[in-house]
Amino acid sequence: MTPTIATRAPAGIARSGSRAGSIGLWLVMLAQLMLVLDATVVNVALPHIATDLHFDRAELSWVLNGYAVAFGGLLLLGGRIGDVVGRRRTFLVGVAAFTLFSLLGGLATSPLLLVIARALQGLGAAFAAPSVLALITTSAKDDGARNRALALFSAIASMGGALGLILGGLLTDTTSWRWTLFINVPIGVVVLIAVPRLVAETPRRPGRFDILGAVTATGGAVAIVWGLIQAGDVGWSSPRTIGGLVIGAALIAVLAVTERRVAHPLLRPQLLRSPSRVAALAAMAATYGGMLAMFFLMVQYLEDDLHLTPMVTGLAFLPMPLSIFAMSRIVPRLLERFGAVRLVIFGTALRVVAFLPLTQLNTDTPFVVVLLALLGTGISAGMTFMPLTTLALRNVEPEHAGSASGLFQTMQQLGGAVGLAIVASIYAAFAIPGDFLTGGRAGFWSATILSALALAAVLGLVFKPRKTV
Repeated sequence: MTPTIATRAPAGIARSGSRAGSIGLWLVMLAQLMLVLDATVVNVALPHIATDLHFDRAELSWVLNGYAVAFGGLLLLGGRIGDVVGRRRTFLVGVAAFTLFSLLGGLATSPLLLVIARALQGLGAAFAAPSVLALITTSAKDDGARNRALALFSAIASMGGALGLILGGLLTDTTSWRWTLFINVPIGVVVLIAVPRLVAETPRRPGRFDILGAVTATGGAVAIVWGLIQAGDVGWSSPRTIGGLVIGAALIAVLAVTERRVAHPLLRPQLLRSPSRVAALAAMAATYGGMLAMFFLMVQYLEDDLHLTPMVTGLAFLPMPLSIFAMSRIVPRLLERFGAVRLVIFGTALRVVAFLPLTQLNTDTPFVVVLLALLGTGISAGMTFMPLTTLALRNVEPEHAGSASGLFQTMQQLGGAVGLAIVASIYAAFAIPGDFLTGGRAGFWSATILSALALAAVLGLVFKPRKTV
């Protein structure tokens, strides 16, 4: 049976099905691509950033995780604000903030200023991103149109990380690392000018904002990621590591309690009563964590061991976005024939198989092994992201579409941040100065285990009755 999202058709993309509506949808998707790219676009530029701004090893990881933690930690609040005050309005505020702090990040003259700018970019992204998915799911004219739009959204979400590496390498080699941030400014300006003319505002929904939920969700995410990052340098038994994890867990526990008691929760407990949705959220977190960790390790292998330039390193990832885009053209038909659960099971199993050769890398590994691993990863991502999205958003009422999409993207971003922190810590624990491969192989093993956990989460649906809310 084809997965559907139970939505009516409130105002969303202007004149749905018209030329203006199509242009508006593409511009909204362009903004989403910009937000996703920024999770990795500075990755290949990190050595240049460290040299230019004098980052130390511990600080440098926050160039990536400062963005990811703020993005993931505030997505639920961004989704709720979109439901209450209007999704187009919230989207535009988020894009404006993202564009402004991209400019300021590119102008940064110290590590602190860059990390602050990256975190504030994440704040803007957290406001904009939930409204993108909510506008798509509430404005499609029928199930077929919705599935096609979700396929495009999923392709952007899954190939954005690889495209960020390619774009980052090209900009770093041909201009400066600062242009990995400056490139967002003209895109953001175009979106801010055009979207108000092409995309209609959605109806406002009554309710209040759950500020305590936002504080505990974000604080818990920051504390957990901070603790995991510390583990690589100070050890897993260090008071700093344990303290960060305990504080993070305590804040998440407070979040779980308060969300059951407040009148307008940031995280609706009802959304977690569907086994298929919970499995999709867990699988997305583990999937994105494994993929970002693989990107992090692969960049170092290509640049440190194979001595490739940033541009060539970025281009080495080209098989991924190409295969993801190709899969996005056929996945809607596969979804109709085989169903979401089967596609996700096959796709996550393929990713585990693709990662396994990376755990055996050595100095004379043929480069074709790396290319095949990246190709397999791209095919698996293209096969799984859209079905996971449909499982997570199926049977969500229109008034809660922003909250549900915010929850889904929260799991994606925080899964990426936590997964990267875990793998980076394991890599650091086994690392030998001047020898990437010893720590790198341990890191690739941990990324493979994360992918296996994603497979296990979805396999659970095969043995349980499917329920929806």
